[in-house]
Amino acid sequence: MSFPVIKGASYVLVHVPHLVMVAGTTQTMEREANTDSPYLKKALEHLRSYDEVVAYAPNQAYIGNMLPDELANIPRPWFKNPVQNASRFGKYGEIFPQDEFYALMKISDTFDLVVLEKEFTAKIREKLSKHPCFGEKDLARLKEGSDISEIEKLINQQGAEELLHEGKLVGCVRRAHEKDVTLSSHVILENIACKASGVLALRHLLKIYNISPEEIDYIIECSEEACGDMNQRGGGNFAKAIGEIVGLANATGSDTRGFCAGPSHALINAAALVQAGVYKNVVVVAGGATAKLGMNGRDHVNKEMPILEDVLGGFAILVSENDGVNPIIRTDFIGRHLIGTGSSPQAVMQSIVADPLDRVGMKITDIDKFSVEMQNPEITEPAGAGDVPKANYKMIAALAVKRGELQKADMETFIEKHGMPGFAPTQGHVPSGVPFIGPARDMILEGKINNAMIIGKGSLFLARMTNLFDGVSFVMEKNRGIEKKKEGISEEEIKSIIAESLREFASYLMGKIQK
Repeated sequence: MSFPVIKGASYVLVHVPHLVMVAGTTQTMEREANTDSPYLKKALEHLRSYDEVVAYAPNQAYIGNMLPDELANIPRPWFKNPVQNASRFGKYGEIFPQDEFYALMKISDTFDLVVLEKEFTAKIREKLSKHPCFGEKDLARLKEGSDISEIEKLINQQGAEELLHEGKLVGCVRRAHEKDVTLSSHVILENIACKASGVLALRHLLKIYNISPEEIDYIIECSEEACGDMNQRGGGNFAKAIGEIVGLANATGSDTRGFCAGPSHALINAAALVQAGVYKNVVVVAGGATAKLGMNGRDHVNKEMPILEDVLGGFAILVSENDGVNPIIRTDFIGRHLIGTGSSPQAVMQSIVADPLDRVGMKITDIDKFSVEMQNPEITEPAGAGDVPKANYKMIAALAVKRGELQKADMETFIEKHGMPGFAPTQGHVPSGVPFIGPARDMILEGKINNAMIIGKGSLFLARMTNLFDGVSFVMEKNRGIEKKKEGISEEEIKSIIAESLREFASYLMGKIQK
């Protein structure tokens, strides 16, 4: 069997302190309840600078400037121990600043819904002209900008969402329809931010791995956002919208949704499409979710911490035909949380970790690295959610003990060896397994590990449509080269031989009859 391969992965973060305050659900709900909220006033004092975000160790791990395991060597809290000489750019992408992101939102906007001020536009055009992922066509989409008076009018008279940078009004996002709430300025802001961060991730993927846009056949977008209008609220297509801006002229695409498990579902779908020969190169891409900015902000402020959920996350992963080099996706044993499995943590872990391994005679200890829900514990612990990755690793280790594959005394050692510290932003779909695909690919190619299991889990009950949980998993594995086709007779040749034999036999019978 010729398995598909993971040919590349990119990861981006976008620092958006202003969007934390105007688009994060925690903050917007607080503003609706109390416009003079003491929390909102105090929150402004807890927003980080761009340089602080760049120097934050988990962010450096996310873009590939260090392995996740290296975080264990940095004292916590990580926000008090910044990485010295930290770089904006990493092996897999970059940490993008807010002012440039506003420009990227404008570049990604095809209906003139993002309006930027003239002077700001001129300055940001100059900055983006030096960026390796953008060219003249992108800069042309910025146009000339608008007068500040026009922007103020859109905000005051039409309810446009303001865009501030360093406390100064530099633009706004307009509504796309007067009455359709799904095309309100707030929702348009959410959708364009998701689209633009996806564009950034995909641009980096093509740049890092020297991939021509024309090579991509299919795009699967798998964020937690959904676009549409009042008649089909989530029926839109981020995939083609992102592909259009990036210039994937030969591609088509669609969106896959599954809450946090969406990316893993999308990667399995991509692998199936490639292995079936439907497409040669499938990109799985996701932008960020503005609603989850500052989600735990109240707890961070109460504990005198900076608001750490101040970045949008994005990623892009290329799944291609087997090239004999890159790590393969083992499509012959996919982990699946079935409808009848049940939603207890033990049942979920059994179905997505142990059951698929049993189908091919592998043990839990045969997997070198498990990538689970990789949320940064420094974000979740203050809110009482604990260390999410470590909790997952404990369940996997306990399952291995129950199966007789590990001694109870060795559980902590197993967690250290087969797990890693959480390092991803709490963007829902972003932490769930996929942040480790880039490092896993490199570690496999370098011979440091042989395989890794990518686990995506999702909370389907959040939509109030079902009480079910969700989860899928797959294994990345070292490529052992393209299997040579076995010599033999083809099906057509067999048919020809049979037909010839029948003709000879019929001729023999006719001869007997005539005699």
